[in-house]
Amino acid sequence: MYGPTEHRYNRLTWPEMNEAIARQPVVILPTGSTEQHGRHLPLDVDLFLTESICLETGRRAEGKVLVLPPIPYGLNLHHIDFPGTIHVEPEVFIAFCLNVTKSVAYHGFEKILLVNGHGSNVPLIDLVARRTTLETDSLCAACHYFSLAIEAFAKIKDTEVVAHADEFETSLYLHLATERVQMDKAGAADDVRGRYLSSDSTLPYARFNDYWSRWTDLGVHGDARTATAEKGKVIFETTVARLLELVDEWRAWPIAERRSFHDRPPQRQIRW
Repeated sequence: MYGPTEHRYNRLTWPEMNEAIARQPVVILPTGSTEQHGRHLPLDVDLFLTESICLETGRRAEGKVLVLPPIPYGLNLHHIDFPGTIHVEPEVFIAFCLNVTKSVAYHGFEKILLVNGHGSNVPLIDLVARRTTLETDSLCAACHYFSLAIEAFAKIKDTEVVAHADEFETSLYLHLATERVQMDKAGAADDVRGRYLSSDSTLPYARFNDYWSRWTDLGVHGDARTATAEKGKVIFETTVARLLELVDEWRAWPIAERRSFHDRPPQRQIRW
């Protein structure tokens, strides 16, 4: 038996799963992508970085976390002109993830957390979390791991743009697997910006994301040339520490009883 400190969901047997349900850990679903990340990084950036953070969080959580196998694909049609990129339609992604979270809820886990590493998945995981909460008796939240680290990274970064295959992601990858990063091929690129719009939705006024082959030759948004493993360690340690705090807060979050404020009984058989 792996026991109560095993943090990998799939390593448990079904009797051990009953024991896990009894202690109510937060079940984490990592979501990433398989997409081009410039000439210097592998296609697994979003998947590898997110899963690494989640697994380390689970390892340090001492039984308070179970980490599901990650979702390796996401919304990526905008990168499809670069060889190797895998795109999954948003409706398929939402339905697939929702089937996973509903299965977890079905077995009796009350707190579920989606931890995402791919920017284009952000609105999709928000919908998955909302629907899981509204369609089950469990609570589900979603976070983009980048948001947990950006404040710390802002104090050590050397470049302006934090977006894709940039100083941030490259530094984190260097910390976790230096041998897979080809720094001699790292480059810099920026998106096309107007007053209200940009080709990679970097301005706060309007959302717009174009096919990347229309505006970049490298498949990069940002400048990875100043990335270091030391910066990556700061990103990693900050993210894991804050994710552990989030887990504690989420585990303690109350699940209150629903109440109806109708004067007459509603038609509860209706399903949306």
